[in-house]
Amino acid sequence: MPGRSRANGEGSIFPYRNGFAAYVWVEKPDGKRGRKWVYGQTREEVHDKWIKLHGQAKAGPVATRSPTVGEYAGYWLREIVKPNLAPGSYVTYEVVVRLYLVPGLGRKRLDKLRVSDVQTWINEVGRTCQCCAQGKDERRKPTQRRCCALGRCCRDLPSATSVTHLRTVLRTLFSQAITEGLISRNVASLAKLPPVRKRKRKAWTSDEARRFLESARADDDPLYAAYVLVLVLGLRKGEMLGLTWADVDLDAGELTIDRQLQRVGAELLHRETKTAASDATLPLPDICTVALDRRRTAQSAAQDAAGPAWQPSDLIFTIRYGRPVEPRNFNRFRDRRCDAAGVRRITVRDARRTCASLLADLDVHPRVAMQILRHAQFAITMEIYTVVSSAATRDALKRLGQALDR
Repeated sequence: MPGRSRANGEGSIFPYRNGFAAYVWVEKPDGKRGRKWVYGQTREEVHDKWIKLHGQAKAGPVATRSPTVGEYAGYWLREIVKPNLAPGSYVTYEVVVRLYLVPGLGRKRLDKLRVSDVQTWINEVGRTCQCCAQGKDERRKPTQRRCCALGRCCRDLPSATSVTHLRTVLRTLFSQAITEGLISRNVASLAKLPPVRKRKRKAWTSDEARRFLESARADDDPLYAAYVLVLVLGLRKGEMLGLTWADVDLDAGELTIDRQLQRVGAELLHRETKTAASDATLPLPDICTVALDRRRTAQSAAQDAAGPAWQPSDLIFTIRYGRPVEPRNFNRFRDRRCDAAGVRRITVRDARRTCASLLADLDVHPRVAMQILRHAQFAITMEIYTVVSSAATRDALKRLGQALDR
């Protein structure tokens, strides 16, 4: 008898339907052996895939069945995102997977997904009322339903920015699948998206910033020091709410930033800042030192008034009984203060833009402004946060220190 042309476990190539097929015996991730199949229109195409598959089999375990998008997304969230990314990122990705990816693409095999599948899904999400699709109105009490559950569609369509975010999450998921050898290309990267028109953010003028702080100081607002730190040092909301007294040296006039207070789902986390570039030790101008000293006195008085009900912590900004200030509640307090001061309502992020704009109009060198605002990239300081004021405002900004501290 002639000798064997292939070794044991090498598999074979043969005609299959309108093309060819081949298999190789591989070790599966569970430790068992099984056949891994490849297909193609010509024998040469299949032979190349067959040779490549042999290399994968020698390198380690090989999955014999491609998971669906939903199956792989569950693994990706559990084993890749949750252990390695920030809690906020996990919550964001989990919502996208649960509400959008799984309902739209969850049943499709990962290795069979085409660009057209992703494109159709993106287009469908963009023109679908999410109140209807997710049953938002149906989850309300019968007496509180007002739109989709009553047959009056509210046309709650996702914005172009939201659709772009969905594609970004899917692209990140597929990148991990490519790394693990489950697919060969990222079809999400090839899908077309509607243009995103960025909304121009508006910062306060120096006069508005001064009126806002004067109003808070005159009313003995317990968050006066918080407003000062945001406007003068450009602190982010989480960084400001996460400050502890151990981070402040009033005698040396320094403040250290390395933690933030963040609401993630049902948890209020006191954790490290977003990136290492966010950590810094900043000098405290006199207005900040005075405001923090007043805050320490007010907090001591609140602790004495609360007595045994006080919940001890080292946080600088707390509510009446010592508990941390909820990030969302801070937004509400700040909006009320804007109304009381008679100034426009802007977000804390816009207040950071106010800080950057003030620094720019005070002729502070952009590299110094970048260090104060702790941006990782110089372009962010110049192109996003710096909103140059009118010529009339520039003269007022030259007197910023005196204006805010009088």
